[in-house]
Amino acid sequence: MRAAKPIACGFVLLGLLAGARANLRAQNVTYDEILHSGSHAEDWLTYGGNYSSQRFSELKQVNTENVANLKMQWVYQLRQQGIFESSPIVVDGIMYVTEPPTTVTALDVRTGLPIWRWTAKLPQHLLTIGLFPTNRGVAVLGNAVYVATIDAHLVALDAKTGAEKWSVEIGKNEEAVAITQAPLAINGKIIVGMGGGEGGLRGYIDAYDAKDGHRLWRLYTIPTAGEPGVETWEGDSWKYGGATTWNTGAYDPELNTIYWGTGNPAPDWNGDARKGDNLYSCSLLAIDADTGKMKWYFQFSPHETHDWDASEPPILFDAVINGKKRKIVAQANRNAFYYVLDRETGEFLAGKAFAKETWAKGLDAKGRPIELPNIDPTTQGNLIYPSITGSVNWTSSSYSPLTGLFYVDTREQGAYYFKGHPTIQPHNPQDIGGGGGQKVVGGDDAYTAIRALEATTGDLKWQFKMVGDAWTGTLVTAGNLVFCADAGGNFFALDATTGRPLWHVELGNSVRANPITYAVDGKQYVEAAAGNSVFVFSLP
Repeated sequence: MRAAKPIACGFVLLGLLAGARANLRAQNVTYDEILHSGSHAEDWLTYGGNYSSQRFSELKQVNTENVANLKMQWVYQLRQQGIFESSPIVVDGIMYVTEPPTTVTALDVRTGLPIWRWTAKLPQHLLTIGLFPTNRGVAVLGNAVYVATIDAHLVALDAKTGAEKWSVEIGKNEEAVAITQAPLAINGKIIVGMGGGEGGLRGYIDAYDAKDGHRLWRLYTIPTAGEPGVETWEGDSWKYGGATTWNTGAYDPELNTIYWGTGNPAPDWNGDARKGDNLYSCSLLAIDADTGKMKWYFQFSPHETHDWDASEPPILFDAVINGKKRKIVAQANRNAFYYVLDRETGEFLAGKAFAKETWAKGLDAKGRPIELPNIDPTTQGNLIYPSITGSVNWTSSSYSPLTGLFYVDTREQGAYYFKGHPTIQPHNPQDIGGGGGQKVVGGDDAYTAIRALEATTGDLKWQFKMVGDAWTGTLVTAGNLVFCADAGGNFFALDATTGRPLWHVELGNSVRANPITYAVDGKQYVEAAAGNSVFVFSLP
């Protein structure tokens, strides 16, 4: 463990005085409170809004009848500049937001005034191969706030003061391990993955004791010699095959199962030296939360060569399919297909394309793609849909149990994929080449849209076209609203049933994060991050 760093007490005290209205009673979030987050709708206790990662809020003070009256209440300007992709956590009147590359700031949710701030001490030569130097959020449990740093440490901070409680190293940044995701806090454990697959890594996901930070288990996402699945990697390519775990997953407490997506195999774009399906890259893993053992897996894109990670946050819900009630896990995948799986067994139940794709005829009865010929990158360039950034990227989709719809921020764009000559040396990030690249197809043919899919089938119910690229997630509420944004800085509220636009505001810069909602003093607020600012809205 690293020694705790001192904090500037005077600054923290000044922040406390400035934010004196914030509720600093105990800042003690129990597992039971997170478990029943629906009865604590005034807070936003997990990255995905609840353990099912539905990004659905029970709040309905702001609804289809009055959303047009939303007004800006406060703006917080970041003290740290960079790519801002944070989705805040809100507890008892305090908002915890992360600033790039790894700073945690506690804000008074009523005013936006800072209460305390903690910044990681980072190495001078930071390696972030394949990742932006950013941070997407924290987790809370007990009296601690947990953050994963860009240089691959997990840190516990005191929720009231920001004082560092403990810090553990998850991986060696000098070997290209880096983390941008928000951790997931479950019963006594902090779950966190890692990124840097383009650095010749072998991916893994960890669980740490929430009290003292000692590691409880580690699951590697690529099998080693002698383990089932290693035969899906030619030669010893499994040693540096990527399949990192760089986005936040979901959790089913009844099944005690964690659901976590994995990234692309390495090297990108040129799979000549790694022939085979390359398990468990581009897959969803169902993991026993106590032991870290894999219960089942589902691979979306075998032997993937287009950088279509399967790291999009999965969403859990229950539904009736063919007359039978099922526990479902669903994902809108970067490869342009929407998947419905049984979350107890991993059985494929339904799936179809939700965006334009030109690489597969469809999915077979088990959900495996029926690939078309000649889809791999070439030295001359091969036009394939979707582009490298995928039909959806790292941002979260959402699900409403009221409408039964799945809302995904969809990108319609193709790219010419080029094949190069990779040079990957395990644990030698200074000698790495990705094996190719892309040239995107722009112009009028490229656009983004919020699409509402029938959650059990993937059938399109409605869409709302937007301007620019898609780098933000969706939020759905019991007020029958979907909140979303575009790269042009437009923040929207749509009717969740019909997609009809009801309100919008221009924020002056691109929105690159998942919006949230919370309530304090009986008043509902909606938050969005744009440029280097946090914007908060409520009814007058």
